[in-house]
Parts: sequence; structure tokens; C-alpha cells
Amino acid sequence: MSRKYKFQNPSGAYFVSFATVYWIDVFVRQAYFSILQEAVEHCRTKKEMEVFAYCFMPSHVHLVFRSQNDNPGGLLRDFKGFTARKIIKAIKENPQESRKEWLLRLMEHAGNKNSNVGKRQFWQQHNKPIELWSGKVIKQKIDYIHNNPVEQGFVTDPVDWKYSSARNYAEDNSILKIDNEGLHLGMMEL
Repeated sequence: MSRKYKFQNPSGAYFVSFATVYWIDVFVRQAYFSILQEAVEHCRTKKEMEVFAYCFMPSHVHLVFRSQNDNPGGLLRDFKGFTARKIIKAIKENPQESRKEWLLRLMEHAGNKNSNVGKRQFWQQHNKPIELWSGKVIKQKIDYIHNNPVEQGFVTDPVDWKYSSARNYAEDNSILKIDNEGLHLGMMEL
């Protein structure tokens, strides 16, 4: 995470986006999406993460979340570290991954440019957390997240993107459960 951007309010809800190094389209295979899904579920059940909205895109992730143990920076660091290790391992071990050498070479190149990284870097380090302080801002960020696949031309309706909480807001909890009750109160003031 950049030193410039910090989680100022440890108990606040935040909007964050983070991308793969060089904006590589890694999330084009079910196996890699599943690692993100597993990580969110793990953080919800074991690390007290509340997830209010999400969207997994080919090269980046959007989240609206809160840390119930007042450590959003640590939570996001752990999430990114866990997913980076698991996805790099999955890429290395995937016999169907036709881009394996190219992907690993790019991650190694990014890692070599960063003194904080041992060998390969998967995620860019900045997150630029935006605290959600009003119902209007919450709605704006959730709409942005849900419309991202539409804006990118992948779908015509946000609900059609499999890895988006737009489905949850349409009463489809088949992919990931979200904790939308906590934000409904903030959105009521709209």
C-alpha cells in the first residue's frame, strides 16, 4: 500500500480497488476466480471482514468492506498476500495455462523492481482507500463497482457478471454472500 494513502478511520467502511501488476488479465480462468472467492469467504469467517459489495474483473478487484476488528489495512494486506501466493502457485501448477511463462516472467520483472518483494509480485501495491462517509457516497461507489463490467463491454446488465455483488443485490447469493445489512442504514439517508 502506498504510504500516501491510509485507512484513517479503523472502524469505517471503505471502497478499494487493486490491480495486478501491469494490469495483467489473470482472472480469465475459473480456477483463479475461485481463489478470490475462497479468500473473501475466509476473510469473512476467520478475519472479521464485512463485505458490502465486490466485483472481480480480469485484471483488478473492487471491494466495499469494513474490518470488524478495526484493522482494515492489515486485513487488505493479508488478503492480497494470501491471494498472490495462491494464484502464483496455481499458475505454476496449471498444465492448461498457455500463458504460464509469460505471466511468471512479468511478475518476476515487477518483483525485481520492488525491494519489498522476494521473487514475484502479483498485485500492485497501492489501494487508495476511500472512506464511505454518507449514503450518497456508498451508493455512488456500489453503482461504480456494479457497472464496471458493463462499462468494459463484458455484459449489458450488471447482474449478468458472475463475480459481482450486483447479483446479491438482485437476491442471488449463489457466488458469494455479502453483508449488506450494515450499509442499508447509510443508504437510507439518500
